[in-house]
Amino acid sequence: MKRVFPFVLLLIVLGILFVRPRWLMNITKRVEVSPASGAALVEKYGCRQCHRVEQRGALKAPSLNGVVERMDRTTLRLWLENPRKVKANTAMPDFKLSESEINAIIQYLATLKEE
Repeated sequence: MKRVFPFVLLLIVLGILFVRPRWLMNITKRVEVSPASGAALVEKYGCRQCHRVEQRGALKAPSLNGVVERMDRTTLRLWLENPRKVKANTAMPDFKLSESEINAIIQYLATLKEE
């Protein structure tokens, strides 16, 4: 029994490190919720590699210009929280965003108008 405890503890720690539950992300990845922070996060996570944002970026995925006019914020939030819950075979990666990161990105996207 004494040998099992360290192994179980190790599995728990590894699980938290690799699975990163949302409550942990909300603590470790907290950002200021503002359009400026959202813009920085769009750059950090490389959203322009697939999406058009302002006048730059790829066209592999839908443009993010005016996205809050085309999609309600609840659906947009779901895409950012877990893309595969919205569309199972999506190419969009799950960035494991914290609540504050999601809110900041949505605030930034709300400033972008349709081109």
